[in-house]
Amino acid sequence: MPERVESPSDVLLDLIGTLVAFDTTSRNSNLALIDFVQDYLKKFGVESSLVYNDDKQKANLYATVGPQDKRGILLSGHTDVVPVDGQAWDTDPFKATLAGDRLFGRGTADMKSFIAAALAAVPALCSRPLGIPIHFSFSYDEEVGCVGVRDLIHILKDAPYKPRMCIVGEPTNMKVVIAHKGKYYIRARVRGQAGHSSLSPLYVNAIEMAAELIVHMRRMGQKIARIGPYDNAYEIPHSTIMTGVIHGGVNLNIVPRECWFDFEIRDLPQDDPDRVLDEIKAYAQDVLVPEMHRLNPDTGIDFESVSLRPSLDTDSSEEVVRMAQDLARQSGHGKVSFGTEAALFQKHGGIPTVVCGPGNIEQAHKANEFILLEQLVEIEAFMQRLGKVARQ
Repeated sequence: MPERVESPSDVLLDLIGTLVAFDTTSRNSNLALIDFVQDYLKKFGVESSLVYNDDKQKANLYATVGPQDKRGILLSGHTDVVPVDGQAWDTDPFKATLAGDRLFGRGTADMKSFIAAALAAVPALCSRPLGIPIHFSFSYDEEVGCVGVRDLIHILKDAPYKPRMCIVGEPTNMKVVIAHKGKYYIRARVRGQAGHSSLSPLYVNAIEMAAELIVHMRRMGQKIARIGPYDNAYEIPHSTIMTGVIHGGVNLNIVPRECWFDFEIRDLPQDDPDRVLDEIKAYAQDVLVPEMHRLNPDTGIDFESVSLRPSLDTDSSEEVVRMAQDLARQSGHGKVSFGTEAALFQKHGGIPTVVCGPGNIEQAHKANEFILLEQLVEIEAFMQRLGKVARQ
């Protein structure tokens, strides 16, 4: 009979509470949390190394439990969380609050509970010699484009004993995920011509030009939804285009000279985000810019690639898929629309990777974010099984 735990351990709950209490919103430093983790690991004789950002206000942490001269299993998670600004929370978002079968707090689902479960497993992992090392990677700024982990992966890819597989613990309800969409984050800047609004036809309205482009992108997205390509393993079975932020204008009686907006392309692994972006740029340059230049040749539209998170597509025959399925007691695998650091580990680090972690992505990024206690029970059982595998 498989082992059965009725409730999460106090150790795990305490660690989640400690991690949630650190306000690691991406705009802030994560060093206080990283210092805590580093000190915690030291108590069990586990040394860790840090990879800092340029101003040394943030860091990735990397550590290995067990033999240092073997390739092992990497558990990876990000330490940053999204803002709580403007959200109507019923509890303190930076205090883990237990209510019924739910644990509330920013990061409980995405994804401090996974990091806490990995840390809670350390005493047992250190209690007896391991035949297979367990590696830990805890990164910064995942929520703003998987920024931090890229430097760590750059180091790992050439390491003599880099991990032989990686499990990223993003919230999947403990299901094994072998593929996810990519995310291309682009900023478009429209340069118009200011003037008095009573004479608006004589000037180039940057907001209106931006709106024309956004509407065209919406129609492109509708076309993709009609003709594909498709993969019905995803909840949304096609690539998508969405505008999420727009800024422009000074006053109603001034024709706006500037407008910028942010949009994303979430692409299926078999699709090409550059193809989609090229079509958007072609419409801007071939249709909109000539219209703008008829009024003023100094106007235009520029595009800036802010970040690119590639898609993940792990072959179901990979060892890491079978390993994660055994640890999670799952027989199948799935695909998700949200992005993770998994694709970077696989494509840039050469480390076969899957996603599997506690919590539901539907609870992430919202007010009153929570994780079900049954998910914490499952991740503790997952870590216990990992310990048994590592001791073989």
